[in-house]
Amino acid sequence: MVAHGKVYGRCELARAMKRLGLDGYRGYSLGHWVCTARYESNFNTGATNYNRGDQSTDYGIFQINSRWWCNDGKTPRAKNACGIQCGGLLTSDITASVKCAKRVVRDPNGMGAWVAWKKYCKGKDVSKWISDCKL
Repeated sequence: MVAHGKVYGRCELARAMKRLGLDGYRGYSLGHWVCTARYESNFNTGATNYNRGDQSTDYGIFQINSRWWCNDGKTPRAKNACGIQCGGLLTSDITASVKCAKRVVRDPNGMGAWVAWKKYCKGKDVSKWISDCKL
């Protein structure tokens, strides 16, 4: 799979996320989204991570999983709840990733779907992730 990913700058990513309507989405401030992206992918849209246990793969800036959210054509019993090809989550344009992330947080778990959010962002002062950005 050839994907042209991009490593975003922190504030550059915050601005893109804000433009795409993530600030305050489902009650999560922009800082939560930037923090999650940092610890999931290190701001890299081209990041992938294979999970041997269920043979799924995490894709893109939010490491969206192929078992539940996208179709990569190789994950057993995939649900594809976002109705997208996983490869579309790896491009420099984060629109598809943001749209799917919005679908993820509409579930009862909210941002708890992301291990990195639970471990590094939940209950923390996440304003530091965007405080010096010109938004």
